Amino acid sequence: MMKNFLQDLKRRDHKRYLGGLDFFRYIGPGLLVTVGFIDPGNWASNFAAGSEFGYSLLWVVTLSTVMLILLQHNVAHLGIVTGLCLSEAATEYTPKWVARPVLGSAVIASVSTSLAEILGGAIALQMLFDMPLRIGAVLVTVFVVIMLLTNSYRRIERAIITFVSIIGLSFIYEIFLVDIDWVDAARGWVVPSFPEGSMLVVMSVLGAVVMPHNLFLHSEVIQSHEYNKGDDASIRKLLKYEFSDTLFSMLVGWAINSAMILLAASAFYAGGVRVEELSQAKSMLEPLLGQNAAVIFAVALLMAGISSTITSGMAAGSIFSGIFRESYNIKDSHSIAGVLLSLGIALLLIFFIDNPFNGLLVSQMVLSVQLPFTVFLQVYLTSSKRVMGKYANSKFGACVLYGIAAIVTFLNVKLLVESLS
Repeated sequence: MMKNFLQDLKRRDHKRYLGGLDFFRYIGPGLLVTVGFIDPGNWASNFAAGSEFGYSLLWVVTLSTVMLILLQHNVAHLGIVTGLCLSEAATEYTPKWVARPVLGSAVIASVSTSLAEILGGAIALQMLFDMPLRIGAVLVTVFVVIMLLTNSYRRIERAIITFVSIIGLSFIYEIFLVDIDWVDAARGWVVPSFPEGSMLVVMSVLGAVVMPHNLFLHSEVIQSHEYNKGDDASIRKLLKYEFSDTLFSMLVGWAINSAMILLAASAFYAGGVRVEELSQAKSMLEPLLGQNAAVIFAVALLMAGISSTITSGMAAGSIFSGIFRESYNIKDSHSIAGVLLSLGIALLLIFFIDNPFNGLLVSQMVLSVQLPFTVFLQVYLTSSKRVMGKYANSKFGACVLYGIAAIVTFLNVKLLVESLS
């Protein structure tokens, strides 16, 4: 009897162990989204925040991450329950006069996103090899197109996880090279403050975190794991694991963005150096931290540029195919057209950009204009019982999400106005 008891206990422990490992089977979609959270536009905002205001704006990363977790989980919820991405759901459940303008503007926003991501990768190649910006942009675009046309979701996810890991390890390495006041940093993460002249930077960091293409992308890639199931038990299980994936991935993004501010605050703020361009940050790190730190910074930027260009292209394919009531499939003509339109037009525009830093600014302003339309569309769909059935947002949940949408709208519009003034 004791032998049977021990065998039964062993089986239960083994089953519990395997159940605990289930979490790792669902890691992937969230990390694809995290890449948009650490794209070159975020790098510029974070280095400006750290170099100008030290640790005092770390709380902005914390707040924006909380907002991002709620919105990304909500849009992934849509993909799991309906089996539709945000673009498909908009086409299916909203009138054409609503869906077409919003989705059309989202395609334009994806071009703007791709421009910033390709530009970031090209700047990194310029830092590393003194390569002309336009040649670097062509190389980044060609590499990304080959990856997208020849790889499955799983291979793309593995590549993204590798890239994100390299970026994370790079900043961990750099942090160990500087002297950080962890007491001040801990206070900065949780205590809101608005130093004089910081409002534009605060809005830049917040406005760059929640990006339209990531909302479309998450609702699409969540289905690459065949998450959508018909029975309630499976849906509830998958919602739980999806939230774990989203939470884990967004916290990775929070850590990397925080590391950028910590690095900028320690390396530049103490010396009164203001960083205004990514290439400037690299050149300044070299005398402060040595050749290795500067090279690692540029390599990490290259990884961020390539990986975020991949996700930007995928998002564009998802948006464009959704207009035709189709899911993203790189072998389908509409998905291919969306990818090539976004990356191709972005590359073409780069040839007319004289100042890369201004190019990044303009791309962020375009996103600022489009983002509110995507967020309000998403919350409308996920709050509708016609779309989500019993999984529709509760009244409280809808109020919270609409509140976030209103905050994002206000901050992005104000950022646009400030940028143009």
